[in-house]
Amino acid sequence: MARILVTGSADGLGQLVAGELIDQGHEVVLHARNERRGDDALGALPKAAGVLIGDLASIAETRELARQANESGRFDVVIHNAAVGYQEPRIETVDGLEHVFAINALAPYLLTALMDRPERLVYLSSGMHESGDVVLDDLQWVRRRWSGSRAYSDSKLHNVILTFADARLWPGVLSNAVDPGWVPTKMGGRGAPGDISQAHLTQVWLATAPTTPSGGYYYHLRPHATHPAASDPEVQDAFLEVCGSLTGVPFPS
Repeated sequence: MARILVTGSADGLGQLVAGELIDQGHEVVLHARNERRGDDALGALPKAAGVLIGDLASIAETRELARQANESGRFDVVIHNAAVGYQEPRIETVDGLEHVFAINALAPYLLTALMDRPERLVYLSSGMHESGDVVLDDLQWVRRRWSGSRAYSDSKLHNVILTFADARLWPGVLSNAVDPGWVPTKMGGRGAPGDISQAHLTQVWLATAPTTPSGGYYYHLRPHATHPAASDPEVQDAFLEVCGSLTGVPFPS
């Protein structure tokens, strides 16, 4: 039995992943952005071991979430599932950051940097990451004309960059990313063509299989091509440096 944290598990894919892991007998801790959503999460999955609360749009709340997680005991696996979608307007967070980047990319970085190191890390990315750009000098979309889909694509590329950086710098941790497909969740929309029954299985496999690789990107249990920038150590190091500067938390060696 593994002890597993699933971020963004009040509904959608996070709830499906958490539910499958609970059914397999694992100790699963849920996460929601506020108390009301936390109650919803526990109501849907009453056999969960608990729920942690923290709004990933806030650096302070994300730091507090990491503190709560560490105080609760070390996790064997952390699944970074929480995200906002590609139809978002540009909104600034309490920290003055563009919110798609803050929630989808910076929060997973900060949790990874602050939480006690688990045995496995799983990051939810997207096939849209392949059209993302590495624009580290305009992560907040100040200079560029806003596009919700492009901001989302960039953030999902950031997830793969972080995944591969973890795998390179932390050889003792299995770090992998997943494309769940375009499926009919609240984010994906009712018209999404993907099979929702398959969308969570790769995350579950990477979290629990007796042996899994590290530094991979998977779609429906199979390796898949990624944006070439994600595998570039210089890009990885530059991304970690920017995130460390924005949060005041350098990436641990």
